[in-house]
Amino acid sequence: MALLLPPDLTPALVAQLLQAATAARLRAYAPYSGYAVGAAVLDLQGGIHAGCNIENAAYPQGWCAEATALGQMVLAGQTQARAMLVLGRGPEIITPCGGCRQKLREFAQPSVFHVLAADPEGLRQVWTLEQLLPHSFGPEHLRSSQG
Repeated sequence: MALLLPPDLTPALVAQLLQAATAARLRAYAPYSGYAVGAAVLDLQGGIHAGCNIENAAYPQGWCAEATALGQMVLAGQTQARAMLVLGRGPEIITPCGGCRQKLREFAQPSVFHVLAADPEGLRQVWTLEQLLPHSFGPEHLRSSQG
């Protein structure tokens, strides 16, 4: 069964995201869990920014691949994203953790931002951020409360 992609995410663009996330995953620092993750975020200008997970012996001090990719996007001068591909190995489909879903929300419109889940064999699932984080709190909530 083929996954339904939004029209702006062409197979060629998904292949670029997959390649970037795969390369990032190879750089992951995961000596404790052994679970390497790569992520690639697509900004509104068409730029692709990759990140990997980085663990720490003090577990809460590590950070996720999604957060690293978003940091790379912001460092490149972009603050709006269209999609993210997350890549991990295993029988279960990988999704961003709750904290990363909220981080993605900061830089995306939930109804049009797509999260693509993949493993080394390819794309496994596609969701909108709204499907993964329904009824989310975002920057517009703070703007509407001022005044």
